[in-house]
Amino acid sequence: MTLAGKTLFITGASRGIGLAIALRAARDGANIAIAAKTAEPHPKLAGTIYTAAAEIERAGGKALPLVVDVRDEASVTAAARQCAAAFGGIDVCVNNASAINLASTEQIDMRRYDLIQQINTRGTFVTTRACLPFLKRAANPHVLTLSPPLDFRPQWFAGHLAYSLSKYGMSLCMLGMAAEYRDAGIACNALWPRTTIATAAVEFALGGPAMMRRSRKPAIVADAAHAILTRPARECSGRFFIDDSVLYEAGVRDFAPYSVEPGATLLADLFVGRDLPAPPGVVLEFMQ
Repeated sequence: MTLAGKTLFITGASRGIGLAIALRAARDGANIAIAAKTAEPHPKLAGTIYTAAAEIERAGGKALPLVVDVRDEASVTAAARQCAAAFGGIDVCVNNASAINLASTEQIDMRRYDLIQQINTRGTFVTTRACLPFLKRAANPHVLTLSPPLDFRPQWFAGHLAYSLSKYGMSLCMLGMAAEYRDAGIACNALWPRTTIATAAVEFALGGPAMMRRSRKPAIVADAAHAILTRPARECSGRFFIDDSVLYEAGVRDFAPYSVEPGATLLADLFVGRDLPAPPGVVLEFMQ
């Protein structure tokens, strides 16, 4: 149950969930390629690929900061090759980079529509494809994408169709690639949080401090990702995981430390319905 010596190529790892996944792997002694576009500080969002690299090194891992725009195929391909050259291969591809916009069909402009499709669905496809030649040579290769379980009920599309198309597109990539690369032994899975996660990007895009207090810390997604990525790849593919269910299966019974505000009623994340049973004791308020 360790990622020691493994190499992870993580998109969007300069902050938030991507950085949390990187830091959890770093504590095992993993190598991390930070594939993100933030080379200069954002005025409202903390963290760059270089500050993330410093955190990863302090946590015990080896870091390779790479300026990457997942919309640019050449950029992604070059970064994957640079990662493999630096660390001797790629064992894990984590598709974490994502853009969010919950505008309705008539409210969203086509520039923003194209952006979220290119970053989310296309970025997942391009990044995974760029890593495949190296994953095929890895001992226990995994692709993990931060996207929701497939559920085609209209409630998850109405109101924010553009965003839903992009996120379910990421999940469909995992559905198809799991079957396509099963014989090669490459695990392709999706992971989604049961609750909203307290990241600066989510607070900036969706809500203020009140929403953050009813959220969980990124560490819960990172711990769940670690539990998935240390499983035998040939025995774990084509799955759509929810973070606390993964951890409950792994033996975790106390989820309170993951809450931003202990005792607060947690807010269920988008795409999470009442039909996805939570571990005992987890109390949620649902969006829909």
